[in-house]
Parts: sequence; structure tokens; C-alpha cells
Amino acid sequence: MSAVSAVSAASAVSTVNDEEPLLAVEREVALMFRRGRARVAELSRRVHPSLEGVAYSMLGYIEHAGRVRVTDVGVHFAVGKATVSRQIRALEELGLVTREADPLDRRAALVSLTDDGRRRYLGVRDARIERVRELMASWSEEDVVRFAGLLHRFNDVVGEAVGT
Repeated sequence: MSAVSAVSAASAVSTVNDEEPLLAVEREVALMFRRGRARVAELSRRVHPSLEGVAYSMLGYIEHAGRVRVTDVGVHFAVGKATVSRQIRALEELGLVTREADPLDRRAALVSLTDDGRRRYLGVRDARIERVRELMASWSEEDVVRFAGLLHRFNDVVGEAVGT
């Protein structure tokens, strides 16, 4: 039985006692993370050649949120205030985001995409989604939905564990 099949078979059990499926998950997540970091850096440069690697992901988070506090961006990406402020400032200087005072708390700042930032981000995102569609063309819709759900579930558990 392959490691992936073992993981599928073990999914009905509330805990996984066999170490092999856990090692397989660890290896696959590590590989996905390494590839993902390189891919996000490339996507950031497609939005603008001066952007750092995490910028594409930040633009995506801001685009999804609409208007969001700078501190919430930092919490979402688990980075400190100085780091998120520097990255948001770089996006702002390139005209990709705009910053405004939060009307509910004038000490806090809200950021949102500019029209140019939205256009650039969505152009790169749409091309990326098309590439994912090509990569998963042989998958059934059911498999894609299940995979997305499992990734979401895994990310929820990982997110909960960050604070512990």
C-alpha cells in the first residue's frame, strides 16, 4: 500500500498510530512548501519586479479582505509589526495598496488594493489559476473539492498549533 493510500485508509480513524503516513505527510508538505515559496516569489515579481516573495500572498489576502487593518495582515501571516509595516510600505510606494486611518480607531491603519494593484494582482492570479486548472485537468471535480477541503482542514489545524 502506498503512503498516500495508507493516509486515505487511516482517515476513518480519529488518530494515526502508524508513523509511515505521518512521515509521508511531512515529506509532501515540506516539498509543497519549498515549491510554493519559489512560486510565490516568482508571482510577486510578475506583479511588480521590485516585490519581495511574500508580497503576492499579501496582495491576495488584502484583495480577499477588501479593506483590512495592517495589524490583521501581520497576524494572518504571523509576522511582527515592523515586518508587516515595511512590506505594506513597499506595496504602498509602488502604488499597489493605499493606506487610510481606521474610522473606528484612528491609531490603526486600513489598507486596500489600488485599482492598479487589483489589476496587476488579478492578472497574475488568473494566469496562476489557469495553470492549476491545467495541472489538475486529469482530476475529477470531486477529487479537487476533496483535496481543497483537506488542505483547508490541515491549514486550520496548523494555524491553531502556531500559538501553542
